[in-house]
Amino acid sequence: MAWAGAAKYTIYMIMLNKEFIVGELMKYVWVNGKLIPEREAVIPILTHALHYGTSVFEGIRAYWSPESNNLYIFRARDHYIRFHNSAKIMGIKVGYGIDELVDATVELLKANEVRENVYIRPIAFVSASTVNLDIRDLETTTAIIAIPFGHYLEPKGVRAKVVSWLRVHNSMFPMKAKVGGIYVNSVIALLDAKISGFDEAILLNRDGYVAEGSGENVFIVKDGVLYTPPTYDSILEGITRDTVITIAKDLGLTVIEKRITREELYTADEVFFTGTAAEVTPVVNIDGRVIGNGQPGPITLKIRSYYMDLVHGKVSKYMSWLTPVY
Repeated sequence: MAWAGAAKYTIYMIMLNKEFIVGELMKYVWVNGKLIPEREAVIPILTHALHYGTSVFEGIRAYWSPESNNLYIFRARDHYIRFHNSAKIMGIKVGYGIDELVDATVELLKANEVRENVYIRPIAFVSASTVNLDIRDLETTTAIIAIPFGHYLEPKGVRAKVVSWLRVHNSMFPMKAKVGGIYVNSVIALLDAKISGFDEAILLNRDGYVAEGSGENVFIVKDGVLYTPPTYDSILEGITRDTVITIAKDLGLTVIEKRITREELYTADEVFFTGTAAEVTPVVNIDGRVIGNGQPGPITLKIRSYYMDLVHGKVSKYMSWLTPVY
């Protein structure tokens, strides 16, 4: 049996160089089809994924709605479709269908009696104890974990740095897959930004165009039009990115996918990040340059407000994106 865990402990997130307690691990985790106590979810020290990053994962949010007295998982099926695709690209066996994983997530949240906003982390990893690089016939484990979760980034706006580390190219790694090992690229990029006194990193691709943040997609606003890097510029096709592109039409906005230069970041009217963890977060300063007037822009705020209404079940048009838990 396998998944990293230990005795009950507190999860910390770093935000604006301060530590904020996000929450404690839930009592139960879901591992290979069963709910087990979190303290029993442990892995051997020689676990393949620990040494080689041979895992695929997702980040999913569920939002508590006091108005409807229910917990809504946002775009669960879409996340698990990407999860399956990531596993297929990596050659990792998930062992469970999309509907089974959605049902397992609901089961997990019910078992933990969740009635607050949570972050859900499904993971499939090579759990065999071996140093063999050929993973084709190696044992895999699929697990789902949930933790209470607030804001990942400061909602009032963050300061970002265009770091010297480049986003890995899709000729080197599969960019459409959320592979554990690829996130070392994000870790060192964010470290660079943090050491330099910034809140978040922005990575360029090998051609010098904007790719993404350390864990977010990037949008800019210029003259009322939204622009975001195309999928071929070494970005992960974010589900929140897709959500923003979709709902922009409801708000009467135009979205254009195009290559974005560093100079266009500096001279944009507004810049914001999107992501499951980041949601819709304004970027108010890049490399010491003030973006717009240095405050969250009106279009960013409009999109964020609509997005938050949507995930809390207040937009009937998109209720199909929400999976109720209770």
